[in-house]
Amino acid sequence: MAKPARLFRRTSQICFSLFVLSCLLQAQSGEPIHFRVKLSSELGSVPRSGRLLIFLSSSKKAEKELRPAQGPESPSVWITAREVEDMEPGATVEVHGNEASYPSPLAQAPVGDYQAMALLDVSHRYGYNGSSAGDPRSEVMALKQFDPAHAGTVDLSLSIVTPEKPITAPASGEMLDFESPALTWFWGRPIHMRGVVVLPPGYETSGKRYPTVYWTHGFGGDLRTIAQHYAPSYYQKMEQGELPAMIYVLLDESCPGGTHEFADSVNNGPWGKALTTELIPYLEKKYRMQSTPSGRLLTGHSSGGWAALWLQVAYPKVFGGTWPTSPDPSDFRIFTGPNLHSDPPSNFYHDAQGKPWPLVRMGGQEVMSLEDYARQEAVLGAYGGQMASFEWVFSPRGADGRPERLFDRQTGAVDRQVEKAWEKYDIAESLRKNAQRLRPLLQNKIHLTVGTADTFHLDAPAHLLEQTLKELGIKATFTYLPGKSHFDLYQDGLGKQIGMEMERTAEAGARVKTAVH
Repeated sequence: MAKPARLFRRTSQICFSLFVLSCLLQAQSGEPIHFRVKLSSELGSVPRSGRLLIFLSSSKKAEKELRPAQGPESPSVWITAREVEDMEPGATVEVHGNEASYPSPLAQAPVGDYQAMALLDVSHRYGYNGSSAGDPRSEVMALKQFDPAHAGTVDLSLSIVTPEKPITAPASGEMLDFESPALTWFWGRPIHMRGVVVLPPGYETSGKRYPTVYWTHGFGGDLRTIAQHYAPSYYQKMEQGELPAMIYVLLDESCPGGTHEFADSVNNGPWGKALTTELIPYLEKKYRMQSTPSGRLLTGHSSGGWAALWLQVAYPKVFGGTWPTSPDPSDFRIFTGPNLHSDPPSNFYHDAQGKPWPLVRMGGQEVMSLEDYARQEAVLGAYGGQMASFEWVFSPRGADGRPERLFDRQTGAVDRQVEKAWEKYDIAESLRKNAQRLRPLLQNKIHLTVGTADTFHLDAPAHLLEQTLKELGIKATFTYLPGKSHFDLYQDGLGKQIGMEMERTAEAGARVKTAVH
């Protein structure tokens, strides 16, 4: 016969087990997960609108803020979203499983330990560079042994806002803020071209005129990253002799649609025209710049690389050379996978055999498909993401005032009429159509570098562009760095090499000018 104490313990264990079983059974019979999100009254009295994003992550690391994952980890973060209008402080919004979601509705996530967070993207910029100052978000909530299929309501409170910090001019540069007449006319309101001008050491006393490098950032960059990171870096490298003494104009190409890439566009406006006919003349009057093509040089990486390449081809008489690195697709016959010029155009998500187009590769392995990338972006919002950014630059304007979509976000089917409009911005196609005019103007002016293991497969369209230039008789230099990806291309002195080549180009141009005069 059991002793009373042992009997009590056994009875307690049985009761506890029955209680846990009861909770589990109750959970299993509950409704699928949905969220009730409150805008904390502590954030003031002003209503807020934006895209409400909810993240559910299976990460084992305790996170302070949840974000979308890339590459092989992308399916580990579920995202659902909806638009909200004039959310009053203290009010709540219900978000159910029928909202746009990635990689699948949240209720389909397996049982496990999760973390959850909500964020209100008030500026609709999350797809471009993540959370911004002014975006209210919740604390990250831990959800242990959680079953999304039967979880019922989860409450989250938008109670945290990061204050906006002013962008200050670096000690090594001067802030650039120029109101463009052409862009202002296009938009019907003042539009400013911004950046940082980095003057070489000794500029104040030298009396010299300097070559000017026009540089712009890749996707996700902005004025803050230019002022805080790139401007000090360029000055320091000139000071240490790693770069030649030149004037660097570091241009911000971010815009509400993503990056305008200094291409004249029916959606973004005449950014190329504004740069070449307004901003450059303004700068050449203000600073001691060499105001000849050989003294105007271009460079940039990724989307900035595409802009540097585009500007040289579109304005060959303005610039004396371009050094793009890992540019966005320069030949749309391989637009991160699909051939947009085939008849019919390739499906944007998969090839003719139904095999997904790979987009992201790491360590030689394909870790994220183009479809996954596009579908994740579509949930984050219609503005600012990479695919949407391309449409803001390349697409015709739709009846609703927004750019027409190149492809259906559900099926990947490409719209033939939209693709035809994109041909204008296919650099290789532009070269083929205008070869007679461009051939004498572009000789030895294109110097492109990309890694053979580029993260986004941008080496493939570069090979096609090189082939096109050879066929057209336009001399150019293409360098493929073995094993280099999109993000480690500059690790072994590429920046210094480009700087030296730019200096030689400017010096050769100056000698020719002197000889002529």
